[in-house]
Amino acid sequence: MNTAPEQPCGVLLVDKDPGFTSHNAVALCRRILNTKKVGHCGTLDPMATGMLIVVIGKATKVQDLLMCEDKVYTATMKLGIETNSQDADGEVVAEKTTTGITEENIRAAFEQFMGEFDQVPPMYSAVKINGVPCYKLARKGQEVERKARHVKVLSYEITRVDLAAAEVDFTVHCSKGFYVRTYAHDIGQHLGCGAHLTALRRIRSGHFDISEAVDVPTLKAADREELLARLLPLEKVLADRS
Repeated sequence: MNTAPEQPCGVLLVDKDPGFTSHNAVALCRRILNTKKVGHCGTLDPMATGMLIVVIGKATKVQDLLMCEDKVYTATMKLGIETNSQDADGEVVAEKTTTGITEENIRAAFEQFMGEFDQVPPMYSAVKINGVPCYKLARKGQEVERKARHVKVLSYEITRVDLAAAEVDFTVHCSKGFYVRTYAHDIGQHLGCGAHLTALRRIRSGHFDISEAVDVPTLKAADREELLARLLPLEKVLADRS
């Protein structure tokens, strides 16, 4: 009697490259594993790198659970320049001098965005207005009101301040639904010079660390057995959260 092969199940952590999308990761896993039941737990901006969580088989049932967990990012912001997307992929909409801004000013500005506060998602985002993603409206030149979200910064660290280059490197540990682009933009507004994000990397999501992730070249070269061996069992993922 023929028996169908057991359907794959588990969580795959992918270290996303710039330009590699969640859709790319899902499509690749579907093809390699020969299964349709594949999803992901939250997108990363096109220029961003780092942790992308792919759920396979019965693990798709825990998507919401995994998406709700805190995240940790490393990032770089450029002071004095604002873009319409709040990152380096957008068009410059304003330029202001950073003369007179000190490291103490910058540290004080970051401190204003510690703990719980409201954050308005950017126009270039997947947030939907009447069923339409904001980024689609933004591409048409439309600006619509977005509802503020209650978010939280659990901790942050400023790791480099280069006043000559007007750049700041930082790490931020934040709640779900947090836009690091908007965080940088809002800090720039507080400083009075504007700012945008030039680099972003997600290094942790809940219990998952980027050190556990498979890089994109390895993922593209993997066969079915190799990919199955990289899956984190659903039982272990749930046990870590019990």
